[in-house]
Amino acid sequence: MPSTTTRLNYKHFLPLQTRWADNDIYGHVNNVAYYGYFDTIVNEYLIGARALDIHEGDVIGLVIETGCKYFAPLEFPQKLEGALRVAHIGNSSVRYELAIFKAGENTPAAEGHFVHVYVDRETRRPVRLPDGFRAALEKLT
Repeated sequence: MPSTTTRLNYKHFLPLQTRWADNDIYGHVNNVAYYGYFDTIVNEYLIGARALDIHEGDVIGLVIETGCKYFAPLEFPQKLEGALRVAHIGNSSVRYELAIFKAGENTPAAEGHFVHVYVDRETRRPVRLPDGFRAALEKLT
């Protein structure tokens, strides 16, 4: 069943490029590579928005749930565009929804989601999302 989502459903885009290592023995991008794309899109946005300091920040995100639906195969070499939106912001958790588009296409080749719980870097206990972090996320809702 094809996706009913289009580019208009997303707020942030990131150009991506498939890598030789993304292909599997069947000649298409392996499912595990999509999760790497998703992680890249989320972290690129958060670092660029200065919401996440991966080296010295007090707060880090832990993935507690992921999922992906595939609609069209991708392969190397191919230019892609990753898309991001935020579906839910909780006290310490966020549901990110993502899509991977072939460059220039209007419907995604895949759609997925990540749920992150943000925790204290040292104790690994959930923490309230910092105000600046929350403000960056609200731009994607």
